[in-house]
Amino acid sequence: MIRIAPLGRALAVAAAASLAMTACGGGDNAAAPADTAAPASTAPAAGEKKGDGTLTIGTLLPQTGDLAFLGPPEFAGVDLAVEEINGAGGVLGKPVAKIHTDSGDTKTDIASQSVDKLLQQKADAIVGAASSGVSFTVIDKIVNAGVIHFSPANTSPDFTSYNDKGLYFRTAPSDVLQGRVLGDLMIQDGNDTIAILNRQDSYGTGLAKEVQKSVEGGGGEISDTIAYDPAAADFSADVAKIKAKSPKAIALIAFEETKKIIPELKKQGLGPDKVKIYFVDGNLSDYSKDFPEGTLTGVKGTQPGAAVTEDLKAKLLKINPELKDYNYGPESYDATILLALAAEAAKDDSGTAVAAKLPEVSKGGEKCKDFKSCVDLIKAGKDVDYDGTSGPIEFSDAGDPSEATIGVYQYGKNNIHKNINYLSGKVAG
Repeated sequence: MIRIAPLGRALAVAAAASLAMTACGGGDNAAAPADTAAPASTAPAAGEKKGDGTLTIGTLLPQTGDLAFLGPPEFAGVDLAVEEINGAGGVLGKPVAKIHTDSGDTKTDIASQSVDKLLQQKADAIVGAASSGVSFTVIDKIVNAGVIHFSPANTSPDFTSYNDKGLYFRTAPSDVLQGRVLGDLMIQDGNDTIAILNRQDSYGTGLAKEVQKSVEGGGGEISDTIAYDPAAADFSADVAKIKAKSPKAIALIAFEETKKIIPELKKQGLGPDKVKIYFVDGNLSDYSKDFPEGTLTGVKGTQPGAAVTEDLKAKLLKINPELKDYNYGPESYDATILLALAAEAAKDDSGTAVAAKLPEVSKGGEKCKDFKSCVDLIKAGKDVDYDGTSGPIEFSDAGDPSEATIGVYQYGKNNIHKNINYLSGKVAG
């Protein structure tokens, strides 16, 4: 059993259990702008409709940049959901429209340009970005336009209290949870001295902080925390600092630069064959073509999200036969289904109207697991509780999931990771 916190934290292995913690949200890059408590949603007055009758969903997902490997499953999740929604009659009697755009990363202005394009084309909701840092660069522009900003992968805790006008939602849990699970995992694996090597951005520093809390709460010691420049050409100095402290394990909180850091760790005698190494969602990828066989054998990592069923995998592969990973595909699918159900419940496709109904269709009603069965219940005048492919989804007042699952994975000789455990729990705000 993974221990989730020193003060009574407990999370049952492969089964849901209660988890007391602050409610939170998503993460990746750049510092978050100043924020204040989020106000209530600005829904239209009773009987007033603001939409144009067609639910238009834009995507702001990575086709390029540090998290480009997350793009294919996320786009596939949205495409599959829209296909099923339109196959069941669409929303408000019309097919759902979708517009795909690239989010890039925080080193470019691609996201801002993409959002401008989506707003010009009258998107009611924007699914993305994958990176919290990217989301922070565009959230104000999106919500100030009365459009829903719905991320399938943001994990920065800073979104929970952000002044988003009630228009920001996400289907991924906060790094508060992933950090606790990872810290507990490393302690349970017998590592009492742990070094953290993390990206110097909101994702890396935020997750590192939560990992440190968990490790120290479990009786372990953080030998060093090194925040590195992700754009650096060389990581030898950062790795040398880690080596000087002789840790038993290293938490590598990284993105694409993992492909440069792992060889440097091996070069300095800190490879996975010498020191236990742990990844996170930002670098839990398929490295079968990047490293020699056996490079990552035994490396473990964490990834928010429930098990991807074989049925869903088959459906996503029909959308994109070249998929290698399914990271955040289920969360993207669920975000799209929820938007459609909320629009039906609101009888209006405008962002503010849909946002007001998102919490309602995610909890407290009659259980349903697909768009067709859920929308039939809504049309019959019933309240619904959509349980998605990424797990039960019940939005808190801040738009965060109040239930969450974290997967634990391990790499084999082929440098591909496989799941070895799922940890589920309720997040109480």
